[in-house]
Amino acid sequence: MARRADVDNSVGQGLAYTGAGGEHTVQAKKFELTTSRQFESWLAEHRINIAFTTYQVGRLFFVGLSPKGNLSVFNRTLERCMGLAYADGALWVASLCQILKFVDVAAERALEAGYDSLFVPQVSYYTGDIDAHDLAVGPDGRPIFANTLFSCLSTVSEDHSFRAVWTPPFIDRLAAEDRCHLNGVACEDGNPRYATAVAATNVADGWRDHRGDGGIVLDCQSSEIIARGGSMPHSPRLHNGKLYVLDSGSGYFGQLEPDDGHFEAIAFCPGFLRGLDFIGNFAVVGLSKPRGNKTFSGLPLDENLTKHAVDARCGLYVVDLTSGDIVHWIVLEGLVGELFDVAILPDRTNTAAIGFKSDEIRRVISIGD
Repeated sequence: MARRADVDNSVGQGLAYTGAGGEHTVQAKKFELTTSRQFESWLAEHRINIAFTTYQVGRLFFVGLSPKGNLSVFNRTLERCMGLAYADGALWVASLCQILKFVDVAAERALEAGYDSLFVPQVSYYTGDIDAHDLAVGPDGRPIFANTLFSCLSTVSEDHSFRAVWTPPFIDRLAAEDRCHLNGVACEDGNPRYATAVAATNVADGWRDHRGDGGIVLDCQSSEIIARGGSMPHSPRLHNGKLYVLDSGSGYFGQLEPDDGHFEAIAFCPGFLRGLDFIGNFAVVGLSKPRGNKTFSGLPLDENLTKHAVDARCGLYVVDLTSGDIVHWIVLEGLVGELFDVAILPDRTNTAAIGFKSDEIRRVISIGD
């Protein structure tokens, strides 16, 4: 049986929950979070905090453990937050019209409250509403992101909205037309190596006609398409020298062989898949409930859900890369139905962040050496 607990703070103002062992459910204003049994033990064993975004309701979540070892959930409001990237102690977040850098200042006040890290927004690049999706960090410490509206990979600029760093070979010019729905980027040694797009189309919104089987994976070094036939692929990631991809429109997480484009399914996750990160031999995959509109209808996922006799879910699945087993999970109900990205924060167990909706941002000040 899932256990339920009262929550002091509402969603958007820093939801924090502490519960006893076993399955857990957190509730606040129609928001419900349920975890698998022993999920806290798994978090403690790996000493991690998990961050994830939902652009649907504009929330950045952190899931970890309280000082007593119980489940802790914290969130802040960020408008249309999507891509996440953690590197060198900083958490980068793509939002509606900004790329934000949060730095862990471990403020004394946060430590007194039981948090072992406190992420504070220190840098913001204004991009305009370019529909930034996936996010990575380049060799110079600057973010690289999937600029979906302009069909290219971009980085930030102090003088302009963005600077394009790579464009698919079939895109003939930069235009605010979302021609191929370029959505994912994987970096190698800090440089863009692989990208995903819904279709190899070069007309405004042309990708929508190929959602079922037009998905492609591209090699950014050679600018060649190395895999075709996917269904709305997302979140390419390199881990231990292997390339992993979410075939979002079918619900399968798997490994892609760059030499021949073969996709080897590892696990079926019942949802539209977006967001992928790793800790050791485990992958953390984000699942969403498909929206009831044309974009998410008629996909292979519909048939696969029927085949497995399961409804679509929203949450996170922890997948054993060796066996393909789902060893742990988080399921969200109510307010949140869609996720976008997930990031593992190592060596942190109970994380908080400063947002923009309260006056805390006026009072948390750090002084450099």
